[in-house]
Amino acid sequence: MPANPRRPSLSAILAVAHERVAALQGAASELKRRAAQAAPVLPFLGRPGSTVGLIAEVKRRSPSQGAIREDLDPIAHARAYVRGGAVAISVLTDEAHFGGSLDDLSRVAAAVPVPVLRKDFILDELQIMEARAAGASAVLLIARIVEPDHLRALARAAQRWGLATLIEVHDAAELEPALAASPGVLGINARDLSTFVVDLEGAKQLIARVPSHVPVVAESGVETRRDVEQLAVAGADFVLVGTSVARQKNPEDAVRALVGVKRTGR
Repeated sequence: MPANPRRPSLSAILAVAHERVAALQGAASELKRRAAQAAPVLPFLGRPGSTVGLIAEVKRRSPSQGAIREDLDPIAHARAYVRGGAVAISVLTDEAHFGGSLDDLSRVAAAVPVPVLRKDFILDELQIMEARAAGASAVLLIARIVEPDHLRALARAAQRWGLATLIEVHDAAELEPALAASPGVLGINARDLSTFVVDLEGAKQLIARVPSHVPVVAESGVETRRDVEQLAVAGADFVLVGTSVARQKNPEDAVRALVGVKRTGR
């Protein structure tokens, strides 16, 4: 299915990300100082439990779906997610395409007792330093958008700054480079970032190929408890849920409806 012409292409999204990185160059020394002085962060996820852990996302809009919840209060939503049983919070910090910000990240990290993931198009160590200074416990790294050597370099940089990595793949070709970067957690994204099409069946097949010692987060397309149950059977240890909980008037109940699904392992 071709990408909707009204949606930004992946190359357009990355062009904006490169512009943001370029704008950070002059603040490198300050970012390094702030990151070095930041308070200790919570460990990200840890060993999977007996049930599928849920990472709930603070998300106002997306390139694939447009407006989701433009009036979303990041702190209120994040606290509701935790009350509902979320084991971690994902915060989108891309403003141009997702309506997020680093301010959202820092406020959420200060407001909840669970680890927080910075979800963005990370291309440079400066963005990792930003995440550390803002209180994130982990950063998303996307295998599709960087070369394998650079992916490994970013993962090492995150480790130096005390952050975990959620390294994301969409297809089998990206799996080996991602595993070579030693992810703290491996993300399997059912959504193709080039077309925005969601393929849950393909994601399930890819999950089954991940070594059993690597924790897996299933991303995108999770709407119902049945979706979580099917991903659990495929071997997912965690699910990352955005739109289906962010858009709800009662995000606490929306999260509670998805948690407690028994893990089956790989």
